[in-house]
Amino acid sequence: MQTKRNALLWAMCAALIGTAGLPALAPRAQAQGGKTYVMKLSTATVNDTQHEWLKRFAAAVEKDSGGRIKGEIYPASQLGSIPRQIEGVQFGSIQAWMGPPEFLTGVDERYEALSAPGLFTSPDQAVRVISDPAVRDMILGLGANKGLIGIGIAPIGPSSIATRKPLRHLADFRGTKIRVLASPFQLEMIKRMDASPVAMTLADVLPALSQGAVDGALATITVFTTMHYQDAAKYVVETDQPYLNSIIVMSRKWLDALPEDLRKIVRDDADATSREIVPFVKEFFARQREAWQESGGELISVPAAEHTAMIGKISSVGNDLSQGKTDLNKAVMTVFESAKRNK
Repeated sequence: MQTKRNALLWAMCAALIGTAGLPALAPRAQAQGGKTYVMKLSTATVNDTQHEWLKRFAAAVEKDSGGRIKGEIYPASQLGSIPRQIEGVQFGSIQAWMGPPEFLTGVDERYEALSAPGLFTSPDQAVRVISDPAVRDMILGLGANKGLIGIGIAPIGPSSIATRKPLRHLADFRGTKIRVLASPFQLEMIKRMDASPVAMTLADVLPALSQGAVDGALATITVFTTMHYQDAAKYVVETDQPYLNSIIVMSRKWLDALPEDLRKIVRDDADATSREIVPFVKEFFARQREAWQESGGELISVPAAEHTAMIGKISSVGNDLSQGKTDLNKAVMTVFESAKRNK
């Protein structure tokens, strides 16, 4: 009888384990394997190419990861000035930042190679160059020893200069103060145009224009329209130099902590987004030129002969300023060689 009772108890235990034990264990395993990662994405602009890239990227990663990575987008410098955003990515409090690589020259001066004046002559050529593995891999590989991993590059377009007064000839720039990015190449370019460069972060530009602290600002038409520069500086001189691109740098600490399958999803989706954004960039840029004029702004082109003379003066900036700096000069030569191959 005792033996029968023991057998019955063992059977009951087995039944309980089979019906209750396994379902109880399954949710715990699922919770452990389904950890959710928050991905904060930051940029200084809003409703433009950078903002659009981040939205597309976040949506793709969330979909492809099955919701294991949740993207949060913070445009218009919501997470601080550009230097603070970059520091946040280095420290891991922000997962990725998108903006012109010139802002990263304090991390590695080679980041400014793509902004060398005279490098590009058309938007299509710019796309071919930043897609060239020799260029793309070099730029994205910078900053790894400073906590930054490049995951993508997107074209923005040729620069213009928004000014408070109409400047219809290059000689009109003489003595003016022009805002630039914190890039030696841009500083030197403006000097060669006989103007005084003033480096400042994007959030400070519109107030400086409104108050007359600067006479103009170097950026792209897409910045001038989306940031509503019309009231402060209604004239845009289309110098077309330099061309601007945006880089997306991610926190190395955060990326390395992801499971291998999620790291691959992040990298693959960043690469796909960078390729798929190109048609949007072209359409958006063209539309912003129209929007500027529709809002009462004026687009100015200097005479062709003057523009050619300007290109002649500024095209050697990259090579001149990189002399004696082996790594920087090599980076400059790499992008110029690619530009020649990809005319």
